[in-house]
Amino acid sequence: MTKDRADRNADQRDINHDRRDLNKDRADRNADQRDINKDKRQLAKDDAKYGANSSQAQADRKDLHQDRVDRNKDQRDINHDKADLAKDRSDRNQDQRDIEKDKKDLSADRKDRNQDQKDINKDKKDLRKDRKDLKQDRKAAGRKH
Repeated sequence: MTKDRADRNADQRDINHDRRDLNKDRADRNADQRDINKDKRQLAKDDAKYGANSSQAQADRKDLHQDRVDRNKDQRDINHDKADLAKDRSDRNQDQRDIEKDKKDLSADRKDRNQDQKDINKDKKDLRKDRKDLKQDRKAAGRKH
């Protein structure tokens, strides 16, 4: 049961770590999305001001592409972190079920042991009574002869 508790606690630490990673990745993705939006606005301004084939517009398109690549990578990280988090939660829940089962088994074993001890005590009492009866029977049989 101690090992199950240690496993459960380790799984909980993993969950906490994965949640922090997930939140960090979401913040990164959101920052990348803001960059994309900014680059799109800048591209529209540069297109209007300088034309679609200007060097400023081409640089804006390149920035926009890189921001989208970064955002997509962050989204993949988020998806990976979600999967890790789900697995860690599943592991922790299984460990908790194992602990509860061990507690139930331990309780049943204690109950059995206590019943066995009661039976032993009753048998000892019966044995003393039987010995006493046997002694009295022998004594009575000795008087008859």
